Amino acid sequence: MSQSNLEKQEAKLKQINQKIKDEKNKIEQNLGKQIIRSSNLDYGTLTTPQIKMIAKKIAVFLNQDKNNQ
Repeated sequence: MSQSNLEKQEAKLKQINQKIKDEKNKIEQNLGKQIIRSSNLDYGTLTTPQIKMIAKKIAVFLNQDKNNQ
């Protein structure tokens, strides 16, 4: 029994959603790496609270920048 068109479309949609998820993960990792490099931070000593604090500061900065445009 062959797949129906709906099943084929669902499979294609799952594949597209996975590609989107993979691309988002790649961007997040690249952004994190660039922030760490630009800030001369040490991967080995970063704690979760420090990561959250840095992310919050960047978000505040970016939101202020958006509001001033």
